[in-house]
Order: sequence, then structure tokens, then C-alpha cells
Amino acid sequence: MGNTREIITKAVVAKGRKNTTSNHTIRPNHAPSSILGAWIINHAYKAEKVGKTVEVSGHYDINCWYSCNDNTKTDVATDRVEYKDVIKLKYKDDKTIADKEVNVQVLQQPNCVEAVISPNGNKLVVTVEREFLVELIGETKVVVRLSDEDFEDDDWDLDIDDEEFEELNPDFLVDGEEE
Repeated sequence: MGNTREIITKAVVAKGRKNTTSNHTIRPNHAPSSILGAWIINHAYKAEKVGKTVEVSGHYDINCWYSCNDNTKTDVATDRVEYKDVIKLKYKDDKTIADKEVNVQVLQQPNCVEAVISPNGNKLVVTVEREFLVELIGETKVVVRLSDEDFEDDDWDLDIDDEEFEELNPDFLVDGEEE
């Protein structure tokens, strides 16, 4: 161990990524004639490590604006959707000391891909996609080799060259007030 040192540090020890597409059926108050727009709001989530996976649990609201009564009136149908995405982890380092910290990055916020009226004509079917990237932060051991050479500050040659003095603008400094 004379020429090496072991350093305990935090590092990304596992990663996972998952893209999910799901269909949600919304029962509106009136039979829809056409869909005018659909959007997702109020997305919230949390993540937790479970075994060799990370579970991302969350919810969002789907708002679907539609016309009814033969396109003479409009209404908005709203539905809260809860989900749980289980994301498998790929480990780079199986010798972690502790891996308790989970970082989650939303690569694609829940987004409406398609909204259609169901074949029987009384429901709205909304297709939503979302994507997450998770990283597991753990303590791991890094072994570094020590150099046999001694470095001193003189080795860096941090002196100022004459060329650098020539580049200085002598008019940069302004004289004090004239008397």
C-alpha cells in the first residue's frame, strides 16, 4: 500500500431509463362530437429504490377540451391519473459501500400524444407518453497510485513573460482629476 491510496467517494454506480406510453379513458359529462385539444398539467412524482430497481410514483391531470351537442357547445373533461414506473438499473460497480441516494431526471414530461373519441362515441381515449432517467448514487472506493516524483511550485513556471507586459495598455489607468 506504499504507492497507492484508497479514497472513499460518492459516484454514480447504477443508471436506468424508461419510456412509457399509456392509454387513459375519460368519461365526459356529454357525448363528444369532436376533440378540440388535450393537455397534461400538475405532474408530481417521487422515486424510491426497491431492490435492483427504482420505482417512480406520481400523478398528473389530463384535461380534454371537446365539443358536444353537434358542435354547438364545449366542455372540458378532467381526470387524475396515478402511475408507478418500475425502472431496472444497470450497475457499473457491484462493490458499492452504500447506495441510498436516487436522482431522477424527467426526460419527457407527461405529454398527450393522441386523443380520440372511442368507437362507441361516449368516451375519450388519451394516449400519454413520459420518460425518466434515474441514477443511483453510492459510496465507492477508488484506488490511486502515488507518483514517485516530487513536484515543487518552481516546476510550474508561472513567471510573467516580457511579452505579456508589452500587451498591457498604458492608457488603461486614468489620471486623477487635473488641478
